Amino acid sequence: MSFLALTLIIISAFMHATWNYLAKRSEGGYTFVWLYMVVSIVAYAPFVIGFLVTRDSQIGWVEIGFMVGSAMIHLAYSLLLQKGYNIGDLSLIYPVCRGTGPLIVAVAAFFIYGETLTVTGVIGIVLITFSIFVITGGMEAIKKADTLVPLLYGLLIGVAIASYTLLDNGAVSVVMMQPLVLIYGSMIIQAATLTPFVFRRWHDVRHEWQRHKKEAIGVGILNQLAYVLVLTAMSFTPVSHVAPVREISILIGTIMGSYLLSEGLGPRRIAAAGTMVAGVVVVATQ
Repeated sequence: MSFLALTLIIISAFMHATWNYLAKRSEGGYTFVWLYMVVSIVAYAPFVIGFLVTRDSQIGWVEIGFMVGSAMIHLAYSLLLQKGYNIGDLSLIYPVCRGTGPLIVAVAAFFIYGETLTVTGVIGIVLITFSIFVITGGMEAIKKADTLVPLLYGLLIGVAIASYTLLDNGAVSVVMMQPLVLIYGSMIIQAATLTPFVFRRWHDVRHEWQRHKKEAIGVGILNQLAYVLVLTAMSFTPVSHVAPVREISILIGTIMGSYLLSEGLGPRRIAAAGTMVAGVVVVATQ
C-alpha cells in the first residue's frame, strides 16, 4: 500500500468516527438526516461543478443505475444509524456495525460465491463475534431489551455497510466512476427521496436546525469527505488492503463514546474494540 493511500484511509477513519459522534450527539431522526444531506449538497456543489467542467466525465444509464442503487442503500443505512443512536450507545452501535460489515461480506462470499474461507478467516470471525459479545456486556446484558435492540440495529447497519461497500467498489473499480460524482449523485437522490416527508414536518426541520446546526454542518461535511477519501484510495488500491486499515475507526469511535459521551463499560468496550479491529484485519487479509 502506498503512503498516499495509507494517509487517505487514516484521515478518513478519524473523520468517520467524528461524524458518527456528532450524529449520536444530535439524537435526531430523518429530519436531521435530510438536513446534513442538504448541507453536503450545498458544500460540495462548487467542487463537483468544477470537476465536471474541467474533466470529461461521462454519465450514462449504467452510472445512473449505480447512483440510484447506492443512494437507496446509503439512505437505509443513514436512517437505521440515527434510529440506533437514539436508543443505544455510540460505543456499542458503532463498533458492532463497523465490525460486522466485513464479517458479513466474508461469510456471504463463502456461501453465495463459493469463495474460500481459510482457517485464518475463521479465527477473524471468531474474534469479531467474541468482541461483539464483550462490547454488549455479556449474555445477561444481551437478554435485556435495552441492549438487545441496539445490538440488532448494529447488525442491520452492518448489513447495509456490507451492501454499499460491494456496490460502490464495483462502481469505482469496474465501471470506473469518479468517487466524487458517485457520492454527489447519490446524495441528491437521497435528499430528493426524503424531501416529500420532510416538507410535511417543516416545523420540526426548523427546530432541528436551531438545536443542532453545528452537528448537521459537521456531519454533512465530514460524512461525504471521509467516504470520498476511501473511494479515492480504492480507485488505485485493492479493497482488501483498504478495508482493514479503515477499521481503525472502530477503536476511535468507541473511545469517543466511552469518554466524550460518558457511556458505560468504557475500558471493557475499548479493549473489545481493539480485538475487533484485529479480527477485521484478519478477515480482510485472509
